[in-house]
Amino acid sequence: MAEYKWPDADKRTFIGKRISRIDGPQKVSGRAKYSSDVNRPGMLFGKIVRSPHAHAKVKSIDTSAIEKWPGVKAIHVIAEPGTELYWAGASVVALAAVDEPTAEDAMQAVKVEYEVLPHLVIDTDTKSAGEFAKQATENKTGDPDKGFSEAEVTIEGNYGLPMITHCCLEPHGSVMEWDGDNVVAHLSTQAVSGSVALIARPLEIPATSVRVQQDHIGGGFGSKFGPDEWDITAARLSKKAGGKPVKMFNPRDAELMVAGARPSDYARVKIGLKKDGTITAWESQSWGTGGIGGGGSPPIPYIFNVPNQRKQHTNIVNHVGSARAWRAPNHPQAAAITMTALEDAAAALNMDPYDFFLKNIELTGQRAQIYSDELKIAADLIDWKKDWHSRGDKTPGHMKRGLGLSIHTWGGLGHASDCDLTIQPDGSVELKMGTQDLGTGTRTALDIIVADTLGIPMNAVKISIGDSRFPTSGGSGGSTTIGGISASSRRASLDALDQIFAKAAPALDAKPEDLEAVSGTIRVKSNPSKSLTWAQACSKLGATPLTVRGKNPGPGSLTNQGVGGAQMADVSVDIETGIVRINKIVAVQDCGLIIDLKTAESQVYGALIMGVCYALYEEKIMDAKTGRMLNPNMEFYKLAGIGDIGELKVHMMTGKGYDERGVIGLGEPPVVSPGAVISNAVANAIGVRVPYLPLTPDRVLEALEKKGGNNARI
Repeated sequence: MAEYKWPDADKRTFIGKRISRIDGPQKVSGRAKYSSDVNRPGMLFGKIVRSPHAHAKVKSIDTSAIEKWPGVKAIHVIAEPGTELYWAGASVVALAAVDEPTAEDAMQAVKVEYEVLPHLVIDTDTKSAGEFAKQATENKTGDPDKGFSEAEVTIEGNYGLPMITHCCLEPHGSVMEWDGDNVVAHLSTQAVSGSVALIARPLEIPATSVRVQQDHIGGGFGSKFGPDEWDITAARLSKKAGGKPVKMFNPRDAELMVAGARPSDYARVKIGLKKDGTITAWESQSWGTGGIGGGGSPPIPYIFNVPNQRKQHTNIVNHVGSARAWRAPNHPQAAAITMTALEDAAAALNMDPYDFFLKNIELTGQRAQIYSDELKIAADLIDWKKDWHSRGDKTPGHMKRGLGLSIHTWGGLGHASDCDLTIQPDGSVELKMGTQDLGTGTRTALDIIVADTLGIPMNAVKISIGDSRFPTSGGSGGSTTIGGISASSRRASLDALDQIFAKAAPALDAKPEDLEAVSGTIRVKSNPSKSLTWAQACSKLGATPLTVRGKNPGPGSLTNQGVGGAQMADVSVDIETGIVRINKIVAVQDCGLIIDLKTAESQVYGALIMGVCYALYEEKIMDAKTGRMLNPNMEFYKLAGIGDIGELKVHMMTGKGYDERGVIGLGEPPVVSPGAVISNAVANAIGVRVPYLPLTPDRVLEALEKKGGNNARI
């Protein structure tokens, strides 16, 4: 019987190596098909009439002008008269037409009358929020009054970051079509298996009548779990149009207005300290919004479990769209508040923040030694001790250079996942799983695991994913995919190999437990010359293929949770223009056993680029008077370009102490710290704290003019 564990380092052929993605050639050549690339025969184009008001009630709807247009094939009212709408861009009426120009013209002919209601879209001031501000009960740990009375130095400061919107290159949407009483959904989703029931329920059909199919997805980052209202609407339009396929993908303005946003968080923080750097107390009043559903309290102080704490959070419920999970929900906000406040504390003591963090590292708990090791490696990679200086670059000239640091954490335990591994009598192998590849290399990881376990080349394995007809696998969120899919595929491969050993053993005059799979052969461990080729061994199956179901959870410890990472940034700031330039960011990260080192590093690089975006550019800018988003386009919703990201250096913590933990997810953790490290590096460069992200030139210049907003008391 198989022993469910990962192979030792000297027994790994592909696992842990740098392997290029098997779908890379498809993607770079443009042959990879995304859901938005799907074009079906007779397809119609869906469009939605959206509310221009941040808060309103629908009074009346008149679609009579388009009901007899020959090019309009279906109309569906989403918000009936009397419906209250809670943000600009909310859906009111949908239609499907023979082409996009006809659909767009028809949208203009729909007449909707609204009763405009009071709204709130600004989240920076709790006092002006009135009834929209929901204050939580004070949370207290230890004795904060005693902690502050014992402090020799107290610092106070304002910190935070605004709401930002999801900006996936492939917008949200789908192509929906009916085949009799069945629905086929070509959906841009992070949850192929999980979307089936969510489509069936509002359409009032059995889940067995729904098929979800997706080959590739152009970004999700937490915003594409299951079908959206517009996807269900596309299915309804398709039904009304006699089953004709309907393509409904958000235009960019709607995508940025309504397809989800990361909540804002701000805080007024006070920290008590001893002169030797010991933290004695933490106090914070935080607030933020995720729109009409609120945003929740950030986990502050982040990672450092200060013994004496007093915290209170105010949840602002306003009219800016709805929040959705955004790569490490609440952690980037918590890091941007906590790590900047702690660096300000170090500056108040005229202490190197590297030494300050190590001084208090035991407050991080069980991962304290890992953080210490990671900080030391990061410091070497960025020449911290050589280039760090006390706050404010004193060299002449208008370009000022600075360094900053941060640490972070995440869970990453593998989700539930099933797969079917089939081995044919001719030796061909196929793995089927209802998972999805967000672009992180899921297909490649599965190929690596199966090929490594069976001892065959990677090109001998066919990987089939992205279809709800395949065995169920969890949604790709919370960094849970790699742990779940690797565990189930490893178990399936080991079980299948056991059965191949049993079939091959008589021909080798050996017991099944005496065999091993190496380099395309099944051979006797003690006498490798006694062997069968993989094809010869599989021929012993006879005429019937072997299919094995792999599952997670299951026996053995193949996936785990809880990782830590450290990052440092080197920036230059032009104090005449306020422009921040990234010189270098280093990231040191652990994630247990790495399946593909190349794709693991790639995930960290992507996270750092995403971090530069939200640290320097991204912000959902709302107009207080109209309640509308002012930058719902790629011209003014800024993202980093290739020239903006600087040099990126990644170091993965592998080997003894890490590999034996099993596979842990990596998608979330490295995106947590960039906002904090860049903000800290800017403060180190210019000598004052820019309180809020993004660190735009106007905010940098304002902080310089005011000499910063944070202070220390002794």
